[in-house]
Amino acid sequence: MTAERFNDIFTTDVLKELFPEDRADRFFDALFGDPAEGAYNISLKFKGQGQDRLEFELRLTQRPGKCLNCNMTYGLPNVFARHQIINISGLVQEVNRLLDGRAKCVDWQLGLTREVSGDRHSIPLFISLAR
Repeated sequence: MTAERFNDIFTTDVLKELFPEDRADRFFDALFGDPAEGAYNISLKFKGQGQDRLEFELRLTQRPGKCLNCNMTYGLPNVFARHQIINISGLVQEVNRLLDGRAKCVDWQLGLTREVSGDRHSIPLFISLAR
């Protein structure tokens, strides 16, 4: 499957369905009992295709009046990998469904948190494919 086909599948609207904008609020509500305590919004971006894998990122964008750098984002890959609300396993199942048999998701891994800027960090999500 070509990169252009993957871009056709993982449009901005589809990514918002896969990872709804309110998921960050639900995550912070579960952690702190108040969604307003969260320092960042979380969105899903499709980055492209690598050797037998798809590459996404969980983009953490600082909320107004909050401090992303002060908010221990470097431990998040371990938290996100297991958290029911973030639900990476369910996300990968949905990606597999969207591939509709053209490829199959066989494994996934979260990379280390990357500091893109002072107000944006990202966590890579790699999904291994079998054809």
